[in-house]
Amino acid sequence: MNLPNKLTIARLIMAPLFFVIFHLPMWTGQSSLTGISIVFVLILYVCIELTDLLDGIIARKRNMVTDLGKVMDPFADTFSRLTYFVCLMTVSIMSDWAFMIILWRELGMLFVRMLMMRQQKAVPANIFGKIKAVLYAISALFGIVLYAFAFFAGSSSILSLIANILFTLAALASVISFIIYLKRIISGKVLNSFTR
Repeated sequence: MNLPNKLTIARLIMAPLFFVIFHLPMWTGQSSLTGISIVFVLILYVCIELTDLLDGIIARKRNMVTDLGKVMDPFADTFSRLTYFVCLMTVSIMSDWAFMIILWRELGMLFVRMLMMRQQKAVPANIFGKIKAVLYAISALFGIVLYAFAFFAGSSSILSLIANILFTLAALASVISFIIYLKRIISGKVLNSFTR
């Protein structure tokens, strides 16, 4: 197994770890652990996003793109980011409607990818797909920071409003990018092989 795929697998391991550490203070009833939990959650967030960035760069630069990586990389992206959002929804930082829109979109994309894989085809990335990925990462980070701020300094209506705007934009970008993917499939604008 090459380095990019190892980095992708690392994300698949770190995401459940993120979930457990995030919820540990609630599960144990020890609110004193929340500060430590937040620090480790932020470290895991940075590691997850960094490995996501690095695996693609290394795979393309060193010509290490594999069939396994083409399937596993987008799955790891979805797996890790939905984990962030579930955590943030459980502490009422992310609204349930924004989460459900993103969840439906991601499940829809997994289904579409499976259909396209059977035909050995892929839909080229679109600008809204890239915007969506950036908004997922930014909104998740902001949500974690808001959670930390609420614990250490108390609630902030301005920060909550900004978080809601970011989650709304992420949900909107996810829907738009999905519609563009579907339009490209219907119009036949697909590639003959999957791109990482």
